[in-house]
Amino acid sequence: MASEREVLTYELFGTAVRDLAQQVVDSGYEPDLVLSIARGGLGLGMGLGYALDVKNLSAINVEFYTGVDERLELPVMLPPTPDAVDLAGLKVLIADDVADTGKTLEIVRDFCADHVAEARMAVIYEKPWTVVHPDYVWRRTEAWIDFPWSAEPPLVRRDRRHG
Repeated sequence: MASEREVLTYELFGTAVRDLAQQVVDSGYEPDLVLSIARGGLGLGMGLGYALDVKNLSAINVEFYTGVDERLELPVMLPPTPDAVDLAGLKVLIADDVADTGKTLEIVRDFCADHVAEARMAVIYEKPWTVVHPDYVWRRTEAWIDFPWSAEPPLVRRDRRHG
């Protein structure tokens, strides 16, 4: 079972975006802003923006994974973060690729909580052990997920050491 993988192709990704957008429409939620969690949520956020006719898109960068099953102890929000003033009173749809531990979604939800009128979350995949359960989920799985944008290694390796 451990070697079983969930494989998301670009074609299935397109299906996931439309299905998630339809869930949002069916729920009656009308977001003013789609807030994508970079990097994994950027494609979903763009797709949801088009499908839901929301032109106000923003991104927030949260670092957690450093590799396969290698995580930082706690997720860290990286600058620039959206200005809380710009979020005031908005209905926000937070988009990410997966709710695995849920801690990344949790930090973004908590960041939005004090400023926005309402925040809901949409993810392509949800793992059963997540601490946050998104409002809109395309599929649930326990398997490691191969996303089409990260299934192959980068064309270049950037030196991430400082100093």
